[in-house]
Amino acid sequence: MWISPEEVALKNALKLWVTDRSNDYFLLQHRRGHGDTGGKITGLLVGALDTVLDSNARVAPFRIVLHVPGSQVSWVIASGATVEEVQRHWRWLDQNLLPYMAVFENKEDAASFVLGKVKGLIAEEVLGGQAAREDDPARFREDLARFEQRFGLPQREKLVTHYSCCCWKGRVPRQGSLYLTTNHIAFYSFLLGKEVKLLVPWAEVTRLERVSVGLLTDVIRVHTRRKQRDFSMFLNVDEVMMVMCQLADIALRRLLDSGGLTLDQSLQDSTNITKRVLEEQALRQYVLSLFGLPRAERLQEVMSCSVWTPHARCHTPGTVYTTDGYLCFSSREEGQCTLIIPLTEILSIEKAESTSALPNPVIISVRCKRAFQLIELLHRDELVEKVRHRLRDLHWKQNLISGHDLRKKSSVLLSALGLTISRLIRQSQSDAQNKTSVRCFCLLQNTEHVRERLWDEHFTEFGRGVHMFRTDKIRKLVALGIPESLRGELWLNFSDACSSLAAHPSYYTDLLERCRGESSIATEEIERDLHRSLPEHPAFQSETGISALRRVLTAYAFRNPAIGYCQSMNILASVMLLYTKEEEAFWLLVTVCERMLPDYFNRRVIGAQVDQSVFEELIRERLPELSERVPDLSPLASASLTWFLTLFVSVLPFRSALCVLDCFFYHGIRAIFQISLAVLDANTAELSSCSDDGHALMILTSFLEQLRHEEEAHVCAEDAGSSHRLNITTLITDAHEKFSAVSVKHVEMLRSRQRVQVLQAHEDSTKDNALRLVTPDVSLSPGDLSELYDLFKTEHFISLYWGDGVSSSSASPAPPAAAGGCVERYVVDRAQFKSLYELLTPWSCGTHTDTVAQRAFTLLDQDRDGLVTFSQFTHMLDLLYCEELNEKIRLLYRLHIPPGSENTRLLQDRHTQTGKITYIYISPYLHCASPVNVLI
Repeated sequence: MWISPEEVALKNALKLWVTDRSNDYFLLQHRRGHGDTGGKITGLLVGALDTVLDSNARVAPFRIVLHVPGSQVSWVIASGATVEEVQRHWRWLDQNLLPYMAVFENKEDAASFVLGKVKGLIAEEVLGGQAAREDDPARFREDLARFEQRFGLPQREKLVTHYSCCCWKGRVPRQGSLYLTTNHIAFYSFLLGKEVKLLVPWAEVTRLERVSVGLLTDVIRVHTRRKQRDFSMFLNVDEVMMVMCQLADIALRRLLDSGGLTLDQSLQDSTNITKRVLEEQALRQYVLSLFGLPRAERLQEVMSCSVWTPHARCHTPGTVYTTDGYLCFSSREEGQCTLIIPLTEILSIEKAESTSALPNPVIISVRCKRAFQLIELLHRDELVEKVRHRLRDLHWKQNLISGHDLRKKSSVLLSALGLTISRLIRQSQSDAQNKTSVRCFCLLQNTEHVRERLWDEHFTEFGRGVHMFRTDKIRKLVALGIPESLRGELWLNFSDACSSLAAHPSYYTDLLERCRGESSIATEEIERDLHRSLPEHPAFQSETGISALRRVLTAYAFRNPAIGYCQSMNILASVMLLYTKEEEAFWLLVTVCERMLPDYFNRRVIGAQVDQSVFEELIRERLPELSERVPDLSPLASASLTWFLTLFVSVLPFRSALCVLDCFFYHGIRAIFQISLAVLDANTAELSSCSDDGHALMILTSFLEQLRHEEEAHVCAEDAGSSHRLNITTLITDAHEKFSAVSVKHVEMLRSRQRVQVLQAHEDSTKDNALRLVTPDVSLSPGDLSELYDLFKTEHFISLYWGDGVSSSSASPAPPAAAGGCVERYVVDRAQFKSLYELLTPWSCGTHTDTVAQRAFTLLDQDRDGLVTFSQFTHMLDLLYCEELNEKIRLLYRLHIPPGSENTRLLQDRHTQTGKITYIYISPYLHCASPVNVLI
């Protein structure tokens, strides 16, 4: 192939290359030692050197060199794996370029002419291939040629990137190349005449981790179900780990039953996946998690800048991120200063005069009569123009909506509910006053007023609304607990649910109208759980509160049928209804389920399980003393599942749980990780001495029940055991101070890594269920069934890798259900069945095997959907290998009549025996004809 011209010193190159043909300008050479037989030392050493240096000569031992007479520098312009390939290029040069080079008086001009032509040829070839989307198409094209030559996979196998590294076998390292594709990990090495090829499908990877092996601290260990492989000596191990985790995650979501996990639109077509796309996707995921933005937001611009922070009287350096609907800022130190501005709040964005003190300033004006100043924007004009364009589109849509659909306020319904719940809250406070002393209740009221005054001062200095500056000061105020009068407003602002509410003015009321009278499994589950939602709270001891909760949960189940209803949603929604109106509570629930806790409430709560694995990893990282004393941390991580699903509402006293919710709406899931770690840290000594898991659970439960808000501590001061009760504010403060290193970026990295392990655990469960259903009906051994399942699944995956696979798109039919109602995940079509049949059948019929396979498929495909399930295939093999001869002959007979065959030659002679029919058939596969008694 033509390669990007590369300078070589011809004098040194002659030591490793041998010239076969030459003319005035070109040399055709082969690699020294290539083709040597008998293991000559020259070929072995040169081959090993090429592998260690990652030289193209190992794959392409032939090349063409452009040489200018009298010059010490030449250019390699073509290479080939075979002499025929490189001779074809030689003939093209001889016929199309060499005759015209004589017209150049200057030899350097002739060389420039050739180099330009070669680059043009490369550009034409790149245009229609995989390399067209890469940052360096010419280099990637060469890497792709090596990969295809070494592994011989179909062209639809999309190479993403490759790295030079070592693969360890025991204590022996082998230097080579690691190729990462959309479906496989591939490693190639050639040292001293020994060639090593490894090809591992992502579908077989069960875990990816960074470990230390001896003196090597940055080793990537790839676990499969059968063995593990260690790779090291990477230039950038973080980058390699990120790419491997992303590719494994994408492949498993695409191939396995991901339990409701969705794959981003840009990643659904594997041919579009490149290293740059993966980097952009990782950055987008980080930005969405950092700012809590909707999952559908697309990242647009990322620029370094500084923002004027009035409270600090200075410019704070950081990065500005713009998406379809937001402009966000984060300081260099994550969490120091954060700013979220929905585009719906922006009135204008203007460029100000640039000065030496304020270079490239931009002024952003928002609706609340505030303005934000950004400076040091290198591409200011581009940013301003693109944001203005999105603002024009947004304002046009808003005007269109307001012109056709005036906001419908269900004032009677929603306002009445708000008044009723407020009255119930006041009633519960009055009851508390009657039960406690007047002095304690006054103390509560005074504390509430103090907090309200602190927040008012904060609003004056930092702003009020979604776009307030989020700094360390506001974090401390949130840790103290948000005042009752401000809690609903701040939850809506911190989570940005208020933007969704404003963007969809009549959505909730219309949704209620559409789902009125509808019944489903979700509504039945909702009815069962309604009276289990904060049953001790007065607001949900009346039909008013229960009805509001029913409407919110039913509306969400109707909005998102993929989730429907999941336990713990009722608990969260009931708490939201206490502090917000009904429509606001609905949008808060939408924000929590779809933005703040993505994938938590799907069919298999995959998101929650992933975070349990992340939590277990964080325990090992941040609590080494506990992890050393308790080697198996899985019970502790499992015990915390309720903490994450209900955000501690079901395990903490109510007022303490509200403080945790305050932190969650401000920090996101990061706060739950930090608080959970703080709970374990506070109980390290007790947990280390536990005798069993039940004892550990009792310790944690008792500890959480004693956590009180400081106001409750004052109210309960007369209680006998009050001195031993702990303060939730202290716990939250300690959690942030001790575990501040648990950043959003770190959590996202661990999630990407642990998701692979969780999905594979579900795949193991799927396999166990499939084998459990099949085992009672067959005589094959469990080991044979397990291997047969893996082989059947691999055949299914091959169609998804390179074919039009039976399940490769969302439009494909749902897999059929096996006996017992269990849906079978893996199926094969006719061509895949034929491949498996020829590999496994004991009925080898020579040239007629194909016909028998086709008829067997038709016989098994009872529902005529062109697919055969694992259970159907297993029963057929069991009959062929384990059943009596009579049953085998019965199957052979059925292959000769419809539906197995429409053209079978049968001679039928009925006898008088009861239940017996004598068939005289002439089989095209058996060279005999005889009557056979078959029980029908």
